[in-house]
Amino acid sequence: MGNKKAIACACLLMLMANQGVAKDKRPGPTIQSSPTLAPIHVDGERDEHWAQAKAISIELNELPYEPNNGYDGIKKTDVEIRTLYDDEHIYFLFSWYDPSKDLARFTWEKGKGGEWKQLSNKDSTLHENTYYEDKFAIYWNVNEKGFIKKGCDKSCHMVEDGAIEGVLDDSAGRHFTLHDDEYLDEWHWKAARTNPIGMMDDGFVDNERQTAKKWGRKMDSPTAGGYYNNTNDSPFPAWMNKLGISEAPYWVYDDNKVAFIDTHKPGDRVGGIVISKFEKSRGDVMAKGLWKDNYWTLEIKRKRKTNHENSKIQDIQFEDLNKAYHFGVTAFDNSQINHIYHKKSIKLTFEK
Repeated sequence: MGNKKAIACACLLMLMANQGVAKDKRPGPTIQSSPTLAPIHVDGERDEHWAQAKAISIELNELPYEPNNGYDGIKKTDVEIRTLYDDEHIYFLFSWYDPSKDLARFTWEKGKGGEWKQLSNKDSTLHENTYYEDKFAIYWNVNEKGFIKKGCDKSCHMVEDGAIEGVLDDSAGRHFTLHDDEYLDEWHWKAARTNPIGMMDDGFVDNERQTAKKWGRKMDSPTAGGYYNNTNDSPFPAWMNKLGISEAPYWVYDDNKVAFIDTHKPGDRVGGIVISKFEKSRGDVMAKGLWKDNYWTLEIKRKRKTNHENSKIQDIQFEDLNKAYHFGVTAFDNSQINHIYHKKSIKLTFEK
């Protein structure tokens, strides 16, 4: 009798375990892009033309890791998505809850003794999640096998026992595709490095794994412009904005910079990054984000078809209105690599 009870309990436990790990076979959400005749000015404002766009909401509730030095960023949020298109461009409007507007990225600060330091509080992965900017990323599937079912999870490879596929690495994870002929298109908005210039950083993901310390994420090529660290061999900033630039504590404009002169008082800050517009293929995506009432609203514009020498593998092409396109989104709350994302991909179709 005792053996029968034990067998029955074991079977019940196996059934419960199998139910617990059952795969969710439901398809991901679908959004439809609506046609618009009105030209859309990308300024981050929710103008009247967005009322004609059908909205969907996606919950971001997955974190790749938990920083061990404390992390006060959001652990989940809902993202509202709308999209429109015309003969030449496709447009997106993303809105998500984030109770803090974070712009500082390794900002310089003058100490009480007159010394300068860049604010930092890195975790065990040597990445920042305290003094960092808000970010938002979109990954478009160019031709990666498995992306439609798994979304961004497919290209994300986590560290196990201090290594990724046998390669020692101190990051929490890396993005790369599994095969050398698979690609993703990456649009990356950054509150300090790209938002002031009205752009997203247009990059891509390939199959590179720890070659010359590089992994799969790359910037589009050919490229020019962009941002660089406000540092040199001195223990203080290399550059500062000309007088009258209100955003001086967070970034320095490359075309308005002057050599740093220390006329500052303790507690003053100077931007840790020098920024300029992206040019060539890296500058394809126009974007502007506005933070108001605990929400970021991000408006995006890109040509439906790009024409660079590497566009075929580095850019998603919205040429065929009868075709479905798949993407994933992720939000970063004052964090360098830690982010919240969703499983599965989002399907984009076009309303005729």
